[in-house]
Amino acid sequence: MLLLGIDVGTSSIKVAIVDAQTQQCITTVQYPDTETGITSLQKGWAEQSPEMWWENVQQAILKAHATKKYNSKDIIAIGVAYQMHGLVCVDKNQQVLRDSIIWCDSRAVEIGNKAFDAIGHEKSLQHLLNSPGNFTAAKLAWVKANEPEKYAQIDKIMLPGDFIAMKLTGAITTSVSSLSEGIFWDFKNQELSKDVFNYFGFDTSVIPEIKEVFTPHGGIQAGIAEKLSLTAGIPVAYKSGDQPNNALSLNVLEPGEVAATAGTSGVIYGVSDQLVYDQQSRINSFAHVNFTATQTRIGVLLCINGTGILNSWIKNITGNKFSYNEMNQAAAGIEPGSNGLQMLPFGNGAERMLENKLVQSHMHNIDFNVHKPAHLFRAAQEGIAFAFRYGFDIMRANGMRPSVIRAGKANMFLSDVFTSCFVNATNVPVELYDCDGSVGAAKGAGIGVGFYKTAKEAFTNSTPLDLVEPTQATLYDDLYAEWKQLLDKNMR
Repeated sequence: MLLLGIDVGTSSIKVAIVDAQTQQCITTVQYPDTETGITSLQKGWAEQSPEMWWENVQQAILKAHATKKYNSKDIIAIGVAYQMHGLVCVDKNQQVLRDSIIWCDSRAVEIGNKAFDAIGHEKSLQHLLNSPGNFTAAKLAWVKANEPEKYAQIDKIMLPGDFIAMKLTGAITTSVSSLSEGIFWDFKNQELSKDVFNYFGFDTSVIPEIKEVFTPHGGIQAGIAEKLSLTAGIPVAYKSGDQPNNALSLNVLEPGEVAATAGTSGVIYGVSDQLVYDQQSRINSFAHVNFTATQTRIGVLLCINGTGILNSWIKNITGNKFSYNEMNQAAAGIEPGSNGLQMLPFGNGAERMLENKLVQSHMHNIDFNVHKPAHLFRAAQEGIAFAFRYGFDIMRANGMRPSVIRAGKANMFLSDVFTSCFVNATNVPVELYDCDGSVGAAKGAGIGVGFYKTAKEAFTNSTPLDLVEPTQATLYDDLYAEWKQLLDKNMR
């Protein structure tokens, strides 16, 4: 029996096929091969086409089938992970009304700030665990205020994974975990937030049917099944935002356990059994995948918008002459500190951990006679690691003090330079695992369909590839102090 996992990322779609019995990944593919672009009609805006996601999902599934490593008719369930906080609006015929306003879009910052003031800071934090900020609810309010004709046609709103599940099954559902990441959920009262819906003037009818994360969310439609060589009726049995899903992929489910990822954005994600929140909403708290009405499991999330996207930008502006592996090798030949070159990675929208400020990216101390591409590569990776340290200090101040952080050996953690910078900057060891979001989504489907009795059972064969421990923490403390001075200067 096989499980199919789909990861709807910002840059591409990933699909994995996992053997349910052995828990091993049979194949994983990415589509398209080049990174998907983001539409930015104005400064601070970021949109993508949901129909483009759907087309790419189909092509990724067919690409996986083309490996001929398995029989597609043996797939018993599908799981979907997705980029968080995006807004998808459809009419009563399930037609998309506008491009999705995605996670790194900053247009709704002030809308969220005004809602925070109107509802009351302490009440918002106690009930929502967050400021309304720049999340899905505030984005929907932007559509209501600026595109009233489209808003009037909305039948249902969704997050990106809900949309892909709708295209597969024809059913529209959501979960408490998804609603919490959109800032629609009242944790104190265990219901849709009356404060949010009343303040913004939303009708609760736009919210889909609420289901558990691990449960069937509909069966594959016959026409779609035939097109994708799947069995009609097999369930989409799991849907989760990419960061809770990444934590699941790393078997981070219980209080005190912490995961990290460094793709287009960077995240440290810890689990708590308390309704925790940051007074300044610089880190965010959402219902984890195993949150229930009787079991509090809160995912405490530090998100940095500008991480891997800086690495990608550096690759592009140096003429795409270097592969990522070559960039990492070149960076390894440069001493820590990059000969004085410093970078801030915050060029991908407002940063929540910086109180929703648009600091943008900066390079400092460039010496035309000293600095070569290799210095740029290392400075970028150091700057990203220091951004993680800045956010991790906020998490520590809020009680999250892990003895180890788990990460998949993927994206920026493929770089020994970045991994070393991260470990030494945070002064916390990192366990590296062979996993990615699409594999986690596949295993999530196995839990949701009941193949695995518990979430823990789905990861009994998961062992770390490596443990990386700090060796230069004092040096990196000094380098971080210099970097933080640069950040403080640009925050004023």
